[in-house]
Amino acid sequence: MSGRNNFFKVAALTGVAALALTACGDGGGNGDGGGDGETYQIGITQIVSHPSLDAAREGFKSAFEEEGIEVEWDEQNAQGEQATASNIAGTFANDNKDLVLAIATPTAQAAAQAIQDKPIIFTAVTDPEEAGLVDSWDEPGGNVTGTSDMNPVKEQLELLKELDPDVKTVGIVYSSGEANSQVQVDLAKEAASELNLEIQEATVTNSSEVQQGLQSLDVDAVYVPTDNVVVSALETVIQYGEENQLPILAAEGDSVTRGAVATYGIDYEALGKQAGEMAIRVLRDGEDPVTMAVEQQSELQLYINPEAAEAQGVDIPQEVRDRADVVVGEDVEAQDPAQAGDQ
Repeated sequence: MSGRNNFFKVAALTGVAALALTACGDGGGNGDGGGDGETYQIGITQIVSHPSLDAAREGFKSAFEEEGIEVEWDEQNAQGEQATASNIAGTFANDNKDLVLAIATPTAQAAAQAIQDKPIIFTAVTDPEEAGLVDSWDEPGGNVTGTSDMNPVKEQLELLKELDPDVKTVGIVYSSGEANSQVQVDLAKEAASELNLEIQEATVTNSSEVQQGLQSLDVDAVYVPTDNVVVSALETVIQYGEENQLPILAAEGDSVTRGAVATYGIDYEALGKQAGEMAIRVLRDGEDPVTMAVEQQSELQLYINPEAAEAQGVDIPQEVRDRADVVVGEDVEAQDPAQAGDQ
């Protein structure tokens, strides 16, 4: 972070920051962003494709579409490879983009290392401070800010106990290369001590190792954090739950649609749109990421999947059904249209 902080401290004194961050005038930007037919040049770097991250990307773009702002998009996907994410970030730095959207922690870290003189907006990053992306949630201190998908781990584990009071051990498979996942594991361990649960861990380096990680566990349930490697192989996790008749609890709603039993989750399309609105404030309105606090969603939704629950040997209590916001496979019209459309 120190390199970015130093840049912006100097820029603030010399007046360069306003030019660099708004991408206007003669400060090296590529246009005046939608005025008189000009367009912004925005790079999107995404660590891997799965429904939640894809929804966040489309939500980000929709913010510009709704405002009628012209953008030339350069969308790149690292396919789960950190080295590829670093190469994409380097290319964006050389291309002199007006702004970069980084989707998920690994791509945000790669972008922050490569790009120090243009704004970076992230989304779907769990703990940006722990990941070294910002000095603090309230005062980022550099050219990086965005929206966090920090999930309510304790409340999710409480939901698991409500679904199956007999659960004593919970397995978590996660990628050793994702800082956001370690944060969630630590939160799960903290919550477990209060909920009379034991957490078992298994780390993987890529999606092909997920099955082996699951087989190393001896647990009553599995919790899937917002880990991009594991979520991209979610079908493997679901199959494990069905074969062993144990519940798969997700950390976000799209995974429930794909076959997990339940979660308290966020709307990733809305989260991405929220990040897009932040980007517009930077590009069009001249706000400075240095002081733009990291944002979160304030409203969570209870997702349940009765069909998945039956397949995994779980009987969802009626009290949980009654308060569900999204019931997968039932009452589709009552669901959030954005969620229903993406899944």
